[in-house]
Amino acid sequence: MIQHLRLVKRSCFYINLDPAAEDFAYEPDLDIKDLISLEDVMEEVGLGPNGGLIYCFEYVAETAYASGRPVADDCTRFLLENLDFLSEAIEPLSEEYLIIIDMPGQIELYTHIPVVPALVQHLTRSGALHVNLCAAYLLESTFVIDRAKFFAGTLSAMSAMIMLELPHVNIMSKMDLVKGSLRKKDLKRFIDPDSSLLDDEQSGNQASAARNEADPTTTEEIMGGGSFNKLNKAVARLIDDFSMVSFLQLNVQDEDSVGAILSYIDDAIQYHEAQEPREPNDEIQDWEDTAMT
Repeated sequence: MIQHLRLVKRSCFYINLDPAAEDFAYEPDLDIKDLISLEDVMEEVGLGPNGGLIYCFEYVAETAYASGRPVADDCTRFLLENLDFLSEAIEPLSEEYLIIIDMPGQIELYTHIPVVPALVQHLTRSGALHVNLCAAYLLESTFVIDRAKFFAGTLSAMSAMIMLELPHVNIMSKMDLVKGSLRKKDLKRFIDPDSSLLDDEQSGNQASAARNEADPTTTEEIMGGGSFNKLNKAVARLIDDFSMVSFLQLNVQDEDSVGAILSYIDDAIQYHEAQEPREPNDEIQDWEDTAMT
């Protein structure tokens, strides 16, 4: 995304909020590790990777208020200092900037722990920031190989949508890895998740009909997968009932694909509506400058 923005000569500000990240293709303009790192937390507090990650986020975001009170009362000692870490970097930016906030991959941060929603509230509704945010949720395209795993990932996407309460773009990434292995007709059923995909997967199993009528608590059913199949179908029906999740396709090797994702994000954050009208002479001058470059 950053490479694409540079090619189209668009301003970008890159924030890394993953305290475990070490290797970067592009150096962040703001890095959470300048404030706190996962390695230090694990060593000094004695937490594991997941607990340490949550501690890092509470360190930064516990002071954003939800319903008029702190999210985590035991961590409020870092309130003003940690919010300033983000606020001071973002406030000088003009509306022309696209702010990319790179987040950790641990799903629990977005599904049932209120730290990230508190951070979202601070960025969008309090202080002088008023940033238009859009959440971009990435699910690897290889999940389509295991349909139960795909629906689990889709359920997590839906949970994040409900938890974050933001304009949301769900993206099926790494499409180049499944290119040619799926027909377009079949792929469309994953792009707009179709609960009947699970029925298709079991259609070749002669015992599936009997399993659907069997008691799922028996040892035979548990060992045979009957309970698991019923759970997957229940998850798929839940997703179907909410009808919230659909995916965009992303192939990072294709510039047009990256540009298409960016256009959806721009619409979600109302980027073009915030731009000042331009005079025709300005556009001609920009074209001449680009041609000379």
